[in-house]
Amino acid sequence: MTFICYPKCSTCKKARDFLVSAGAEFTERDIKLENPTEAELREWHARSGLPLKRFFNTSGQLYRSMELTKRLPEMSEDEQYALLATDGMLVKRPILLTDGGGVLVGFKQADWERALA
Repeated sequence: MTFICYPKCSTCKKARDFLVSAGAEFTERDIKLENPTEAELREWHARSGLPLKRFFNTSGQLYRSMELTKRLPEMSEDEQYALLATDGMLVKRPILLTDGGGVLVGFKQADWERALA
């Protein structure tokens, strides 16, 4: 599994603690140091079954400063992928890429428990 996170994020810390306590083996990737590429984002989005908007960190400072609440509805999907790929701080975290091909965005413990079962 791959655990994509921002180490200073409290939700990411909770998710990491959950994975460790569950005995899960995972590789950790810092989203700020190694921003997801547009190709990765497209693949994860397709595998997740989630709306693309769920991949945006809507509570982040960068999202707010760029006024994306107003801009996103008028952007094409291609423009949204390109924007997400510019800065890891725009991307919702944590993201868990499971060995079975699943993609979890954000930390909801019940969902992560099901994914690890």
